[in-house]
Amino acid sequence: MDQPRNYDLIVIGAGPGGYVASVRAAQLGMKVACIDKEPRLGGVCLNVGCIPSKALLDSSEYYQLATRHLPEHGIHPQSVTFDLAALMARKQRVVEELTGNVRRLLESNQVEIFHGTARLVGPEQVRITPGSTPPGDTDILLQGKAILLATGSEPVAPRGLAFDGDRVVSSTEALAFTAVPEHLGIVGGGYIGLELGSIWRRLGAKVTIIEMLPRLAGTLDGQVARTLERILTKQGLDFRFQTRVTRTQVTIDSVELTLETRDRTDTLRCDRVLVAVGRRPLTHDLGLEELNIFVDPQTGQIGVDDQYRTNVPTVYAIGDLIAGPMLAHKASAEGIAAVECMAKLPGEVNYDAIPAVVYTSPEAAAVGLTEEEARHRNLDIAVGTYPFTGSGRARCMGQTDGFVKVIVHRPSDRLLGAHILGPRAADMIGECTLALEFGASAEDLARTVHGHPTFAEALQEAAMAARRCSIHAC
Repeated sequence: MDQPRNYDLIVIGAGPGGYVASVRAAQLGMKVACIDKEPRLGGVCLNVGCIPSKALLDSSEYYQLATRHLPEHGIHPQSVTFDLAALMARKQRVVEELTGNVRRLLESNQVEIFHGTARLVGPEQVRITPGSTPPGDTDILLQGKAILLATGSEPVAPRGLAFDGDRVVSSTEALAFTAVPEHLGIVGGGYIGLELGSIWRRLGAKVTIIEMLPRLAGTLDGQVARTLERILTKQGLDFRFQTRVTRTQVTIDSVELTLETRDRTDTLRCDRVLVAVGRRPLTHDLGLEELNIFVDPQTGQIGVDDQYRTNVPTVYAIGDLIAGPMLAHKASAEGIAAVECMAKLPGEVNYDAIPAVVYTSPEAAAVGLTEEEARHRNLDIAVGTYPFTGSGRARCMGQTDGFVKVIVHRPSDRLLGAHILGPRAADMIGECTLALEFGASAEDLARTVHGHPTFAEALQEAAMAARRCSIHAC
């Protein structure tokens, strides 16, 4: 091993948190090294998560549009089929283009990229065991004034449901099936299970979603979750709530699950099972124990202060490694904030204004407090809702499922939360996030002129409804 190479900042992980932090640090004049164990940069999000799943969701939605909805518009395509290999190839092209963009972004900002397994060997030192790192095949030692951990997370497999990569799979394998499953069982009714279930249902699979809780997507507003369940059920997804898997038997061509629902036990036979019960911080083999970096024994999360420092002052952590929702945009925001704190700038993240999206059809998007959370805090709230059936744009497009809902602090009229179930929800939630960030009131939203006809008019009407002055609400 040669003498250490010196940097101002060493970033371990090149996902949405790590690569964004690297670029921001370079902008602030730091000499930066970014390490990733995979040959392609971008982390889970770009390679086997957010991006490939959205590519397949879009492809499967186009197929569903052609087969089910175009006749409503007087368009009658003949013999519509799909080529799964072509869908997967397109998905891969999207991934490769975006991961290539990440590499070019880092290189253009003079960030030095290393590929290999990184491990802390001191409060300011990282050893890289090369995978394909040129030149040579010996370990490389880096010395840094600060080290940022951004290694992300990995899927969790509960007892009795170990991943085998074939019949019992994680989201990674479920994004790369070579054939449409005849019957796909999904353990977990959260965001990942709902999105991947939607993809394969649209392409013809029978899909059964098994969830221990009494409802899907437990972090959603209750009204949104109940309505989404009804819509997805109409689309053909089968839900088994308050149900747990007690036994799994894998054969050559199927998986038999023993299910327990309250006092009843039955079995479910599938040809594949996706386990999507959650993710855990990816911290093993990082060398945290040797440096006595605090890790919560219950959650596996690394403890940090308000500047993202661990109990070892030179070591920082962000993203899925620390408390909070496991979202790519949260990791990116924390990466910027952490680096700005290192540079003695006022970096921070407003955790009350982080949006979340479920990319089903319709989409479900949320930011801020749910109605249940607001009432649990004994806040005096007003709730305004407006259905997309009242939206001219939604009527024209034939996408009227869902509604917009805003939660408003009645005494101050300040917006506390916004929840959208419907078309373009993922994009509309940006306006709500900005409103929360700036402490906007329901009146601010209600008096903001929105283009007509647009989906966003429903947000304006919901804000009006919270103030009892909606023009179009019945």
